[in-house]
Amino acid sequence: MNMKRYTQYMYSYPHKTAYGPLEGITLNQYLSDLAGAGHDLYLHLPFCETKCGYCNLFSVTGQGETAIDRYLDTVERQLRQYEPLFASANSLFTSLTIGGGTPLLLTEAQLERCFAMIRRYTRLARDAEIIIETAPNQTAKPKLALLKDAGVTRVSMGIQSFFDEELKVLKRSHRAKKARESLDLLMNSGFSRVNADFIYGVPGQSVSSFLSSVKEAVSFGPDELFLYPLYVKHGAALEQELNRGLVLDEDLAFRQYEAAAEWLASHGYRQDSMRRFVRPESPGGSREFSDCGFGSTLSLGCGGRSYLGNLHYCTPYAVTRESCLEQLVQYEETRDFCAVTHGILLSEEEQKRRFVIRHLLILPGLPLTAYRETFHGDAAADFPILHKWMEQGFLKEQRDCLALTEKGMGLSDYLGPMLISKEVRDKMNQWEALHGTKHNPIQREFKEL
Repeated sequence: MNMKRYTQYMYSYPHKTAYGPLEGITLNQYLSDLAGAGHDLYLHLPFCETKCGYCNLFSVTGQGETAIDRYLDTVERQLRQYEPLFASANSLFTSLTIGGGTPLLLTEAQLERCFAMIRRYTRLARDAEIIIETAPNQTAKPKLALLKDAGVTRVSMGIQSFFDEELKVLKRSHRAKKARESLDLLMNSGFSRVNADFIYGVPGQSVSSFLSSVKEAVSFGPDELFLYPLYVKHGAALEQELNRGLVLDEDLAFRQYEAAAEWLASHGYRQDSMRRFVRPESPGGSREFSDCGFGSTLSLGCGGRSYLGNLHYCTPYAVTRESCLEQLVQYEETRDFCAVTHGILLSEEEQKRRFVIRHLLILPGLPLTAYRETFHGDAAADFPILHKWMEQGFLKEQRDCLALTEKGMGLSDYLGPMLISKEVRDKMNQWEALHGTKHNPIQREFKEL
């Protein structure tokens, strides 16, 4: 197939590298987007034991208990500034996600403080979904008991492989034995939902070894599996390995994906996206339409994104240790957390693209009536490439949605980037010109839509 299947993971739009300086914008101007119920809260804890070889997220290593306490002091100061705004908007948050980094790297006292701060300064719905991430080395019984008492409903564990040699290539700090022990402990700790992450396309990994990891994971009974292709972006440790001749085999990666998707389907797992596989009998296993284009998310800490209407903002994109530490210092020195100084304001055209991208790449798909009612137009007329994808067998129309076919789902990371606008792509390429390398696929040119 003459296409690059693994171009870019479109988990959000626009990418942070398209963000830039903003002036004259304050959180107070967007309080209507936080009014009433239905909002998401995100707490970013950017601390890790080690930096994984593929990681291009905002995270730092080597930070002790004192440094983390100082960071939490700043988060509490941020919350104190937000509290009167929440009160005036009568904000009610229906979900809380604590991500990283590795949140369970924190001590039990620090974790308890995180939950106490959130409950003191915000209103969480009584039935709020509370999600947290963990890693095998940081998964211990006392901390899991603490999470259960705090009302956590979902825990996500990054395992990536049950083979030590593959974990070493990925520069993961845990080993397969520890992953098995930790997943078993997690599955027996009484959480409503558990998911585990795995990576394919790892140099030295075979179709059979990846499928073996997936089968073993299923034997533990997790509610969901997330299967990710290996990407090596600017700032990741494996970037240097690419410069020294490490090869990523895209065709082999695709065969690994196909084998796992087929096996999971034959064993009752429903595929909702290129990455997400769900046991239908698990809590939340049904898949109904939910609007994922305009929800409001407010982030606490350094590195997380906030989405409020047409305003997306965060601290400047950082990957390397030096740049992440610099952003941490600036965050801790911030005096006015209500001032929005870095982000992007989405035009109606960009909001259309976000709506299409966010819905199209996960089932049940792009809701045609909802698009028409929101934007007073026809999605296929606004984005003619959708017709082409239907002709190519990547899309189909079902139940008032344009949904990815099995063929199209496996090509999500090829299709999604083709919906990036020229304006956003130009901004991303400008960032790449300053920071990126020849290995970053964002630099590829796409035919304009």
